[in-house]
Amino acid sequence: MRDARAAVSRAVSGEVGIVVLDVMMPRVDGLEILRSIRAKSTVPILMLTARGEDADRIRGLELGADDYVPKPCTHGYWRRAYGRYFVALCRLHRHRGCQRHQRRRLSVWPARRVAEWSGKSLDLTSTEFNLLEALARDAGRPVTKEALSAQALGRPLGRFDRSIGVHVSSIRRKLVAAGSRNELIETVHGIGYELICAAPSGGA
Repeated sequence: MRDARAAVSRAVSGEVGIVVLDVMMPRVDGLEILRSIRAKSTVPILMLTARGEDADRIRGLELGADDYVPKPCTHGYWRRAYGRYFVALCRLHRHRGCQRHQRRRLSVWPARRVAEWSGKSLDLTSTEFNLLEALARDAGRPVTKEALSAQALGRPLGRFDRSIGVHVSSIRRKLVAAGSRNELIETVHGIGYELICAAPSGGA
């Protein structure tokens, strides 16, 4: 986002899984944005810093950043490796953030077969609940369609089977109706789906 105030507002809304913050931005102090976000939210924050900016890295970590990534990385092989490292780092911190961030969260109670968004009960079918439970169990990590079919439908995924996608779309609509954002369940192309964040499932 170009507007710092809007970026901070979005970051602390509870609807963002991770924040990637460039420390060096024109007309905006990245560390001040970091301070503003951390004062209101525990969302994971990764800093982008140029090589040699050790003071900024240390200051950022002191202000509450979770980690930093150096820039730039321009050489062919290292650029590809850097991209994989960056994605892996984002997934790691987003998963950790899912475990600690408790505001406006999805809650699932398997024993009671009850799911809520911000305290509002979700009217799910049995299959939809099974799917949501499977996704919540691995919140912050992709779950394959094959695994979802086995756990939620009790059968292997057929070659042209689109039922998982249909059920996921229905869950998304019900979450949005309860006040969630549509991207809470992300499509991971070529793999399956990922629940961005959920409160730990209860046992009762």
